[in-house]
Amino acid sequence: MIRLEGEGLVLRGFFTDVRQEEEFCDRRILARIHRATIAHLRREIEPVPTSIFLTFLADWQHVAAGSQVAGDHGVLEAVEQLQGYETAAAAWEDEILRSRVSDYDPAFLDSLCLAGDVVWGRWMRRVTQAEVPSRRPGLTRTAVLGLGMREDMPWLLDATPPDEQALSVQARDVLAFLRRRGASFFPELMAGTRHLPSEVEDALWQLVAAGLVTADSFAALRSLVTGEAKRQENSARRRRQPRRTREGRWSLLEPLGPIPENLVELRSRQYLRRYGVFFRELAARETSAPPWRELLSVLRRLEARGEIRGGRFIDGLTGEQFALPEAVDSLRALRRKGPQGNYLRVSACDPLNLVGILTPGPRVPAVIGNRIIFRDGIPVAAVESGETRLLARIEDSEQPTLERLLDERPASAFDPERFTRAPQRRRGR
Repeated sequence: MIRLEGEGLVLRGFFTDVRQEEEFCDRRILARIHRATIAHLRREIEPVPTSIFLTFLADWQHVAAGSQVAGDHGVLEAVEQLQGYETAAAAWEDEILRSRVSDYDPAFLDSLCLAGDVVWGRWMRRVTQAEVPSRRPGLTRTAVLGLGMREDMPWLLDATPPDEQALSVQARDVLAFLRRRGASFFPELMAGTRHLPSEVEDALWQLVAAGLVTADSFAALRSLVTGEAKRQENSARRRRQPRRTREGRWSLLEPLGPIPENLVELRSRQYLRRYGVFFRELAARETSAPPWRELLSVLRRLEARGEIRGGRFIDGLTGEQFALPEAVDSLRALRRKGPQGNYLRVSACDPLNLVGILTPGPRVPAVIGNRIIFRDGIPVAAVESGETRLLARIEDSEQPTLERLLDERPASAFDPERFTRAPQRRRGR
Protein backbone atom coordinates (compact mmCIF):
# COMPACT_ATOMS: atom_id res chain seq x y z
CA MET A 1 0.00 0.00 0.00
CA ILE A 2 2.89 2.33 0.75
CA ARG A 3 4.38 1.51 -2.65
CA LEU A 4 1.02 2.22 -4.34
CA GLU A 5 0.79 5.46 -2.40
CA GLY A 6 4.20 6.46 -3.67
CA GLU A 7 3.04 5.80 -7.22
CA GLY A 8 0.03 8.06 -6.65
CA LEU A 9 -2.59 5.32 -7.10
CA VAL A 10 -3.98 5.42 -3.55
CA LEU A 11 -4.25 8.04 -0.83
CA ARG A 12 -3.88 7.57 2.91
CA GLY A 13 -6.15 9.22 5.49
CA PHE A 14 -9.40 8.86 7.47
CA PHE A 15 -12.33 8.38 5.10
CA THR A 16 -14.96 6.72 7.29
CA ASP A 17 -16.28 7.18 10.82
CA VAL A 18 -13.74 4.66 12.12
CA ARG A 19 -10.83 6.74 13.42
CA GLN A 20 -8.75 4.03 15.06
CA GLU A 21 -6.16 3.65 12.30
CA GLU A 22 -5.32 5.14 8.93
CA GLU A 23 -7.15 4.00 5.82
CA PHE A 24 -6.26 3.78 2.14
CA CYS A 25 -8.55 4.67 -0.75
CA ASP A 26 -8.21 4.48 -4.50
CA ARG A 27 -7.51 7.92 -5.90
CA ARG A 28 -10.27 7.85 -8.54
CA ILE A 29 -12.87 6.51 -6.13
CA LEU A 30 -11.97 9.21 -3.60
CA ALA A 31 -12.41 11.87 -6.29
CA ARG A 32 -15.88 10.47 -7.06
CA ILE A 33 -16.77 10.52 -3.36
CA HIS A 34 -15.58 14.12 -3.09
CA ARG A 35 -17.63 15.25 -6.11
CA ALA A 36 -20.70 13.49 -4.75
CA THR A 37 -20.23 15.16 -1.36
CA ILE A 38 -20.00 18.62 -2.94
CA ALA A 39 -23.09 17.93 -5.07
CA HIS A 40 -24.99 16.81 -1.95
CA LEU A 41 -23.98 19.97 -0.07
CA ARG A 42 -25.14 22.14 -2.97
CA ARG A 43 -28.52 20.39 -3.18
CA GLU A 44 -29.30 20.85 0.51
CA ILE A 45 -29.12 24.69 0.22
CA GLU A 46 -32.44 26.46 -0.24
CA PRO A 47 -31.97 29.82 -2.04
CA VAL A 48 -33.29 32.99 -0.43
CA PRO A 49 -34.82 36.06 -2.13
CA THR A 50 -32.63 39.03 -2.97
CA SER A 51 -34.31 41.07 -0.23
CA ILE A 52 -33.09 38.64 2.45
CA PHE A 53 -29.59 38.78 1.01
CA LEU A 54 -29.57 42.60 1.14
CA THR A 55 -30.84 42.45 4.74
CA PHE A 56 -28.05 39.99 5.50
CA LEU A 57 -25.48 42.31 3.89
CA ALA A 58 -26.52 45.24 6.11
CA ASP A 59 -25.87 43.11 9.18
CA TRP A 60 -22.74 41.47 7.73
CA GLN A 61 -21.16 44.86 7.02
CA HIS A 62 -22.22 46.30 10.44
CA VAL A 63 -24.66 48.87 9.05
CA ALA A 64 -27.93 47.50 10.46
CA ALA A 65 -29.08 48.70 13.88
CA GLY A 66 -27.39 46.72 16.66
CA SER A 67 -24.62 45.33 14.44
CA GLN A 68 -22.24 48.33 14.55
CA VAL A 69 -18.73 48.00 15.87
CA ALA A 70 -17.05 50.46 18.25
CA GLY A 71 -13.71 52.12 18.96
CA ASP A 72 -10.51 52.06 16.96
CA HIS A 73 -10.73 48.27 16.78
CA GLY A 74 -14.11 48.72 15.09
CA VAL A 75 -12.59 51.11 12.54
CA LEU A 76 -9.84 48.59 11.86
CA GLU A 77 -12.41 45.82 11.38
CA ALA A 78 -14.42 47.98 8.98
CA VAL A 79 -11.31 48.86 6.96
CA GLU A 80 -10.26 45.21 6.77
CA GLN A 81 -13.67 44.31 5.35
CA LEU A 82 -13.90 47.23 2.91
CA GLN A 83 -10.29 47.42 1.73
CA GLY A 84 -9.95 47.43 -2.03
CA TYR A 85 -13.28 49.22 -2.44
CA GLU A 86 -12.98 52.72 -3.93
CA THR A 87 -15.47 55.56 -3.68
CA ALA A 88 -15.57 59.35 -3.31
CA ALA A 89 -12.97 60.59 -0.84
CA ALA A 90 -15.47 62.77 1.04
CA ALA A 91 -17.79 59.79 1.63
CA TRP A 92 -15.42 57.59 3.59
CA GLU A 93 -15.78 59.15 7.03
CA ASP A 94 -19.22 60.78 7.02
CA GLU A 95 -21.17 58.26 4.95
CA ILE A 96 -19.38 54.92 5.30
CA LEU A 97 -17.33 54.61 8.50
CA ARG A 98 -19.79 56.54 10.71
CA SER A 99 -22.61 54.20 9.71
CA ARG A 100 -20.53 51.19 10.80
CA VAL A 101 -18.76 52.49 13.91
CA SER A 102 -21.21 53.59 16.61
CA ASP A 103 -18.81 55.97 18.37
CA TYR A 104 -16.73 56.99 15.37
CA ASP A 105 -14.10 59.64 16.06
CA PRO A 106 -11.73 60.97 13.36
CA ALA A 107 -8.90 60.44 15.83
CA PHE A 108 -9.42 56.67 15.48
CA LEU A 109 -8.55 56.71 11.79
CA ASP A 110 -5.70 59.19 12.34
CA SER A 111 -4.06 56.96 14.94
CA LEU A 112 -4.37 53.88 12.73
CA CYS A 113 -2.77 55.73 9.81
CA LEU A 114 0.04 57.17 11.91
CA ALA A 115 0.71 53.73 13.43
CA GLY A 116 1.20 52.29 9.95
CA ASP A 117 -1.77 49.91 10.09
CA VAL A 118 -4.05 51.70 7.59
CA VAL A 119 -3.11 53.47 4.39
CA TRP A 120 -5.25 55.56 2.03
CA GLY A 121 -4.80 56.18 -1.66
CA ARG A 122 -6.00 55.33 -5.13
CA TRP A 123 -5.66 51.60 -5.79
CA MET A 124 -6.60 51.63 -9.48
CA ARG A 125 -3.99 53.98 -10.81
CA ARG A 126 -5.02 56.40 -13.52
CA VAL A 127 -3.62 55.49 -16.93
CA THR A 128 -4.31 58.22 -19.48
CA GLN A 129 -2.92 59.63 -22.66
CA ALA A 130 -0.43 62.44 -22.31
CA GLU A 131 -2.26 65.64 -21.44
CA VAL A 132 -1.29 69.27 -21.19
CA PRO A 133 0.53 69.35 -17.82
CA SER A 134 -1.05 72.63 -16.74
CA ARG A 135 -4.51 71.11 -17.19
CA ARG A 136 -3.77 67.89 -15.33
CA PRO A 137 -6.66 67.42 -12.84
CA GLY A 138 -5.86 67.30 -9.17
CA LEU A 139 -7.71 65.80 -6.24
CA THR A 140 -11.21 66.92 -5.31
CA ARG A 141 -13.67 65.78 -2.68
CA THR A 142 -15.33 63.55 -5.29
CA ALA A 143 -12.08 61.86 -6.31
CA VAL A 144 -12.13 58.07 -6.05
CA LEU A 145 -9.95 56.77 -3.20
CA GLY A 146 -9.80 53.75 -0.95
CA LEU A 147 -8.64 52.57 2.46
CA GLY A 148 -6.66 49.44 3.13
CA MET A 149 -4.23 47.62 5.36
CA ARG A 150 -0.63 48.55 4.68
CA GLU A 151 0.50 44.92 4.81
CA ASP A 152 -1.96 44.05 2.01
CA MET A 153 -0.73 46.71 -0.41
CA PRO A 154 1.13 44.19 -2.65
CA TRP A 155 -2.20 42.81 -3.90
CA LEU A 156 -4.39 45.88 -3.33
CA LEU A 157 -2.44 48.28 -5.51
CA ASP A 158 -2.71 48.15 -9.28
CA ALA A 159 0.61 47.14 -10.77
CA THR A 160 0.13 49.26 -13.91
CA PRO A 161 1.91 52.61 -13.49
CA PRO A 162 0.15 55.78 -14.68
CA ASP A 163 1.39 58.06 -17.41
CA GLU A 164 3.76 60.33 -15.56
CA GLN A 165 4.24 62.56 -18.61
CA ALA A 166 0.69 63.82 -18.07
CA LEU A 167 1.73 65.31 -14.71
CA SER A 168 2.73 68.91 -14.29
CA VAL A 169 6.39 69.88 -13.99
CA GLN A 170 5.99 70.54 -10.26
CA ALA A 171 4.37 67.14 -9.72
CA ARG A 172 7.19 65.37 -11.55
CA ASP A 173 9.74 67.26 -9.45
CA VAL A 174 8.01 66.27 -6.20
CA LEU A 175 7.77 62.65 -7.38
CA ALA A 176 11.47 62.56 -8.26
CA PHE A 177 12.37 64.04 -4.86
CA LEU A 178 10.29 61.43 -3.00
CA ARG A 179 11.93 58.65 -4.97
CA ARG A 180 15.35 60.03 -4.18
CA ARG A 181 14.83 61.09 -0.57
CA GLY A 182 11.97 58.90 0.67
CA ALA A 183 9.15 59.95 3.00
CA SER A 184 9.42 63.71 3.61
CA PHE A 185 7.61 66.49 5.41
CA PHE A 186 6.13 69.42 3.54
CA PRO A 187 9.00 71.86 4.31
CA GLU A 188 11.48 69.30 3.05
CA LEU A 189 9.56 69.01 -0.22
CA MET A 190 9.63 72.79 -0.67
CA ALA A 191 13.35 72.98 0.04
CA GLY A 192 14.19 69.98 -2.14
CA THR A 193 12.15 71.02 -5.17
CA ARG A 194 12.52 74.81 -4.78
CA HIS A 195 8.85 75.39 -5.55
CA LEU A 196 6.33 77.63 -3.86
CA PRO A 197 4.14 76.10 -1.10
CA SER A 198 1.03 76.35 -3.25
CA GLU A 199 2.81 74.64 -6.15
CA VAL A 200 4.00 71.78 -3.94
CA GLU A 201 0.53 71.38 -2.48
CA ASP A 202 -1.11 71.23 -5.90
CA ALA A 203 1.57 68.80 -7.05
CA LEU A 204 0.86 66.47 -4.11
CA TRP A 205 -2.86 66.38 -4.88
CA GLN A 206 -2.08 65.58 -8.51
CA LEU A 207 0.11 62.68 -7.41
CA VAL A 208 -2.58 61.42 -5.03
CA ALA A 209 -5.19 61.52 -7.81
CA ALA A 210 -2.83 59.56 -10.05
CA GLY A 211 -2.31 56.87 -7.40
CA LEU A 212 1.38 57.61 -6.84
CA VAL A 213 1.54 59.28 -3.42
CA THR A 214 -0.06 59.01 0.02
CA ALA A 215 0.51 60.50 3.47
CA ASP A 216 0.94 58.93 6.90
CA SER A 217 -1.83 61.18 8.24
CA PHE A 218 -5.49 61.24 7.21
CA ALA A 219 -5.82 64.84 8.40
CA ALA A 220 -4.36 66.18 5.15
CA LEU A 221 -7.00 64.43 3.07
CA ARG A 222 -9.75 65.33 5.52
CA SER A 223 -8.96 69.04 5.28
CA LEU A 224 -9.41 68.89 1.52
CA VAL A 225 -12.63 66.86 1.39
CA THR A 226 -14.32 68.85 4.18
CA GLY A 227 -13.43 72.22 2.65
CA GLU A 228 -11.19 73.25 5.55
CA ALA A 229 -8.29 73.97 3.20
CA LYS A 230 -10.44 76.32 1.12
CA ARG A 231 -11.78 78.12 4.20
CA GLN A 232 -8.25 78.67 5.49
CA GLU A 233 -7.25 79.99 2.11
CA ASN A 234 -10.03 82.58 2.20
CA SER A 235 -9.56 83.44 5.86
CA ALA A 236 -7.96 86.74 6.81
CA ARG A 237 -6.09 84.95 9.60
CA ARG A 238 -4.70 82.20 7.38
CA ARG A 239 -1.12 83.31 8.00
CA ARG A 240 -1.52 82.62 11.72
CA GLN A 241 -3.17 79.22 11.18
CA PRO A 242 -1.26 76.03 10.33
CA ARG A 243 -2.30 74.34 7.13
CA ARG A 244 -3.60 70.87 7.97
CA THR A 245 -3.02 69.81 4.39
CA ARG A 246 0.69 69.92 5.20
CA GLU A 247 0.58 67.67 8.25
CA GLY A 248 2.52 64.43 8.38
CA ARG A 249 4.97 62.94 5.95
CA TRP A 250 4.31 62.28 2.30
CA SER A 251 5.58 59.10 0.68
CA LEU A 252 5.26 57.01 -2.45
CA LEU A 253 2.24 54.73 -2.69
CA GLU A 254 3.95 51.48 -3.55
CA PRO A 255 3.76 47.90 -2.22
CA LEU A 256 6.14 46.61 0.41
CA GLY A 257 7.11 43.62 -1.67
CA PRO A 258 6.59 41.90 -5.03
CA ILE A 259 3.16 41.11 -6.39
CA PRO A 260 2.11 37.75 -4.87
CA GLU A 261 1.58 34.83 -7.21
CA ASN A 262 -1.80 34.06 -5.65
CA LEU A 263 -3.15 37.54 -6.39
CA VAL A 264 -6.52 36.29 -7.66
CA GLU A 265 -6.99 34.09 -4.59
CA LEU A 266 -6.23 36.96 -2.21
CA ARG A 267 -8.76 39.21 -3.94
CA SER A 268 -11.33 36.40 -4.00
CA ARG A 269 -10.99 35.95 -0.26
CA GLN A 270 -11.40 39.70 0.22
CA TYR A 271 -14.64 39.73 -1.80
CA LEU A 272 -15.97 36.82 0.26
CA ARG A 273 -15.11 38.69 3.43
CA ARG A 274 -16.86 41.82 2.17
CA TYR A 275 -20.08 40.20 0.94
CA GLY A 276 -20.22 36.79 2.63
CA VAL A 277 -21.70 35.44 -0.63
CA PHE A 278 -19.97 36.22 -3.91
CA PHE A 279 -21.14 35.79 -7.50
CA ARG A 280 -20.69 37.32 -10.92
CA GLU A 281 -23.01 40.31 -10.43
CA LEU A 282 -21.00 41.45 -7.40
CA ALA A 283 -17.76 41.11 -9.36
CA ALA A 284 -19.08 43.82 -11.68
CA ARG A 285 -19.39 46.09 -8.62
CA GLU A 286 -15.65 45.82 -7.88
CA THR A 287 -13.48 48.05 -10.03
CA SER A 288 -10.32 46.05 -9.31
CA ALA A 289 -11.84 42.58 -9.75
CA PRO A 290 -10.00 40.17 -12.07
CA PRO A 291 -11.97 38.55 -14.93
CA TRP A 292 -14.76 36.32 -13.67
CA ARG A 293 -13.28 33.20 -15.30
CA GLU A 294 -10.15 33.62 -13.16
CA LEU A 295 -12.19 34.21 -10.00
CA LEU A 296 -14.38 31.20 -10.79
CA SER A 297 -11.39 28.89 -11.08
CA VAL A 298 -10.05 30.01 -7.69
CA LEU A 299 -13.47 29.83 -6.00
CA ARG A 300 -14.02 26.28 -7.26
CA ARG A 301 -10.64 25.29 -5.87
CA LEU A 302 -11.50 26.80 -2.47
CA GLU A 303 -14.78 24.87 -2.52
CA ALA A 304 -12.94 21.64 -3.32
CA ARG A 305 -10.73 22.24 -0.28
CA GLY A 306 -13.82 22.61 1.90
CA GLU A 307 -13.06 26.23 2.84
CA ILE A 308 -16.19 27.72 1.24
CA ARG A 309 -19.58 26.48 0.05
CA GLY A 310 -20.90 26.49 -3.50
CA GLY A 311 -24.46 26.40 -4.78
CA ARG A 312 -27.52 28.62 -5.30
CA PHE A 313 -27.83 30.87 -2.28
CA ILE A 314 -29.65 33.83 -3.88
CA ASP A 315 -32.76 33.19 -5.94
CA GLY A 316 -33.28 34.83 -9.31
CA LEU A 317 -29.59 34.94 -10.28
CA THR A 318 -27.79 32.83 -12.86
CA GLY A 319 -24.35 31.33 -12.60
CA GLU A 320 -22.42 29.80 -9.75
CA GLN A 321 -22.43 31.33 -6.28
CA PHE A 322 -20.00 30.82 -3.40
CA ALA A 323 -20.30 31.63 0.29
CA LEU A 324 -18.48 31.41 3.59
CA PRO A 325 -19.95 28.74 5.90
CA GLU A 326 -20.92 31.32 8.54
CA ALA A 327 -22.71 33.39 5.89
CA VAL A 328 -24.85 30.37 4.93
CA ASP A 329 -25.94 29.95 8.56
CA SER A 330 -26.85 33.65 8.80
CA LEU A 331 -28.94 33.48 5.63
CA ARG A 332 -30.85 30.50 7.01
CA ALA A 333 -31.54 32.32 10.27
CA LEU A 334 -32.87 35.38 8.41
CA ARG A 335 -35.12 33.23 6.25
CA ARG A 336 -36.67 31.65 9.34
CA LYS A 337 -37.12 35.04 10.99
CA GLY A 338 -39.12 36.54 8.14
CA PRO A 339 -39.82 40.24 7.43
CA GLN A 340 -39.49 42.57 10.43
CA GLY A 341 -40.52 45.88 8.86
CA ASN A 342 -37.08 47.41 9.46
CA TYR A 343 -35.96 50.48 7.51
CA LEU A 344 -32.39 51.34 6.60
CA ARG A 345 -30.85 54.38 4.95
CA VAL A 346 -27.50 54.08 3.20
CA SER A 347 -25.40 56.36 1.08
CA ALA A 348 -25.22 55.75 -2.65
CA CYS A 349 -21.41 55.66 -2.24
CA ASP A 350 -21.72 52.69 0.14
CA PRO A 351 -20.89 49.15 -1.06
CA LEU A 352 -24.47 48.29 -0.09
CA ASN A 353 -25.71 50.31 -3.06
CA LEU A 354 -26.71 47.31 -5.20
CA VAL A 355 -29.84 48.90 -6.63
CA GLY A 356 -30.05 48.11 -10.33
CA ILE A 357 -27.49 45.31 -9.88
CA LEU A 358 -29.45 42.83 -7.75
CA THR A 359 -32.81 44.61 -7.97
CA PRO A 360 -34.89 45.68 -10.98
CA GLY A 361 -34.72 49.21 -12.31
CA PRO A 362 -31.93 51.70 -13.02
CA ARG A 363 -28.93 52.17 -10.78
CA VAL A 364 -28.56 54.94 -8.23
CA PRO A 365 -25.37 56.88 -9.11
CA ALA A 366 -22.67 56.64 -6.45
CA VAL A 367 -22.58 60.40 -5.90
CA ILE A 368 -22.16 62.20 -2.58
CA GLY A 369 -25.57 63.22 -1.28
CA ASN A 370 -27.54 60.48 -3.02
CA ARG A 371 -29.31 58.14 -0.60
CA ILE A 372 -31.30 54.91 -0.71
CA ILE A 373 -34.05 53.76 1.68
CA PHE A 374 -34.51 50.02 2.22
CA ARG A 375 -37.42 48.25 3.88
CA ASP A 376 -36.55 44.65 4.80
CA GLY A 377 -33.92 44.64 2.05
CA ILE A 378 -36.27 46.06 -0.60
CA PRO A 379 -35.35 49.52 -1.98
CA VAL A 380 -38.42 51.74 -1.59
CA ALA A 381 -37.05 55.23 -2.32
CA ALA A 382 -33.93 56.99 -3.52
CA VAL A 383 -32.74 60.58 -3.42
CA GLU A 384 -30.78 61.64 -6.50
CA SER A 385 -29.56 65.23 -6.85
CA GLY A 386 -32.13 66.35 -4.31
CA GLU A 387 -35.03 64.68 -6.11
CA THR A 388 -36.91 61.79 -4.48
CA ARG A 389 -37.68 58.73 -6.61
CA LEU A 390 -40.03 56.06 -5.28
CA LEU A 391 -38.91 52.51 -6.06
CA ALA A 392 -41.77 50.60 -4.42
CA ARG A 393 -45.33 51.14 -3.24
CA ILE A 394 -45.62 53.05 0.04
CA GLU A 395 -48.62 52.73 2.35
CA ASP A 396 -50.07 55.81 4.05
CA SER A 397 -48.99 54.48 7.46
CA GLU A 398 -45.39 54.33 6.24
CA GLN A 399 -45.28 57.89 4.95
CA PRO A 400 -44.15 59.52 8.26
CA THR A 401 -41.27 57.06 8.59
CA LEU A 402 -40.25 57.61 4.98
CA GLU A 403 -40.28 61.39 5.45
CA ARG A 404 -38.08 60.95 8.50
CA LEU A 405 -35.60 58.88 6.53
CA LEU A 406 -35.59 61.28 3.59
CA ASP A 407 -34.39 64.09 5.85
CA GLU A 408 -31.47 65.87 4.24
CA ARG A 409 -29.13 65.47 7.17
CA PRO A 410 -26.09 63.26 6.51
CA ALA A 411 -26.46 59.55 7.10
CA SER A 412 -24.16 59.77 10.14
CA ALA A 413 -26.73 61.90 11.96
CA PHE A 414 -29.49 59.33 11.49
CA ASP A 415 -30.34 57.00 14.35
CA PRO A 416 -32.29 53.95 13.08
CA GLU A 417 -33.59 53.22 16.59
CA ARG A 418 -35.64 56.46 16.72
CA PHE A 419 -38.38 55.49 14.29
CA THR A 420 -41.08 56.17 16.90
CA ARG A 421 -40.26 59.87 17.16
CA ALA A 422 -42.25 62.44 15.26
CA PRO A 423 -40.91 62.85 11.73
CA GLN A 424 -39.21 66.09 10.82
CA ARG A 425 -40.37 68.08 7.83
CA ARG A 426 -37.86 68.12 4.98
CA ARG A 427 -36.10 71.36 4.32
CA GLY A 428 -36.99 72.88 1.00
CA ARG A 429 -34.41 73.49 -1.67
